[in-house]
Amino acid sequence: MSDKPTAVRVYLARVRTALADLPASEIEEILEDVRPHLVELEAELGEGARVEALIERLGTPESYAAELRASGGYPPAGEGSVQVIAAAAPGLAKPRIALWGLVLSALALALLAFGVAVAGRPSALAALLLVAPVFAVSLVLMLRGGVEPVLALPEVAWLRRVLAKGREQEEAGKLLRYLASLKPAWWVLCALALIAFGLLLMVRQRSAVLLVPFLLLVGAAIVWAGPRVRRDRRLLWLAVPVSAFVVGSVLGGIGNVASLLPRDRTYYGAPPYSTAEDHYGNDQLTYGGRSIENVYAFDGEGKPLTEVYLYDEDGRPITLTRYGCERSSGSRQKIGEDNRFPRPKIEQGVTDDQGNYNGYNGYRAACREDGGVPFSAAIPKVTVPPTTTTPPATSTSPTPTR
Repeated sequence: MSDKPTAVRVYLARVRTALADLPASEIEEILEDVRPHLVELEAELGEGARVEALIERLGTPESYAAELRASGGYPPAGEGSVQVIAAAAPGLAKPRIALWGLVLSALALALLAFGVAVAGRPSALAALLLVAPVFAVSLVLMLRGGVEPVLALPEVAWLRRVLAKGREQEEAGKLLRYLASLKPAWWVLCALALIAFGLLLMVRQRSAVLLVPFLLLVGAAIVWAGPRVRRDRRLLWLAVPVSAFVVGSVLGGIGNVASLLPRDRTYYGAPPYSTAEDHYGNDQLTYGGRSIENVYAFDGEGKPLTEVYLYDEDGRPITLTRYGCERSSGSRQKIGEDNRFPRPKIEQGVTDDQGNYNGYNGYRAACREDGGVPFSAAIPKVTVPPTTTTPPATSTSPTPTR
């Protein structure tokens, strides 16, 4: 057997340490039981598999050892183990800073890309200078301490357990497997999205052409690094920020492209034409400073028109509040809004016991609708001046002489 430490040997060594309080014979028996499974898993991951790949699939060696204790009926780690963990707790600070620095940088990049894509202003990318220090600290801490301590953090282990439980569920498992199947295409999509992002900014501002070479370089890097993330988790510090930037730029780019499309001059459900409001708080049309509730239209012969629908010069309906009679209370009530004219005139009054409207003994509130036109219109005759045509000039041919 080669002396070169493999991922399985490193993983089992940490499991052995976590089980150190058990009898040596028991530890060897436990390790012999799990070693074939780990070797098979290492072969599945491919040659040169790293220990973090095993951690991703199985959890940290310490959590795996705890599961072995529970399944074998062994007692949990004693006071000594608790003290060792407590003493090592301060060592979690740097891995935790590295992890959350990566997360915060990714979120900031997503928001920044969204804002730049919506506004179409490449100059806003100067905000990267605010994100760069956070990302740099995270990257340096990861490179110095290694990625294994980051993957062993409790929050990462919790996330891994949540995903593992999700895979066991039918619907969630299908979704997670489907998303995993998209990974090879995702990295190519990221590269294409970065190029499209640069071209979109160029449409808005020609100086954005200077960003295109940089975006091409990042696109090539993500296509190379993306498929290798599974074997080398250090590449997450490239894949995660770029993916977040792409998601933000795509969402913002959708809004930007929509603003570049020609606008239709036809309006559906547009806000009313008027700016005044009646005592109900409904928009009303005004003319000469006065509120208008009804409009009457006549043809060229002075005959009133019915079922007339009004629109403004932009095709927006001139929608006014429509009122009607509330029979039970005899009051004038709002019954809707539309742009159909003319409306019945609402007359409010009183009735007596015999139903006489506005009689001498009337006392009960009542109203009625009058659909007639309350006036006649004299349509002015437009006199069209006759057009005078100048007769064409006749040319006289000279009389030929002999």
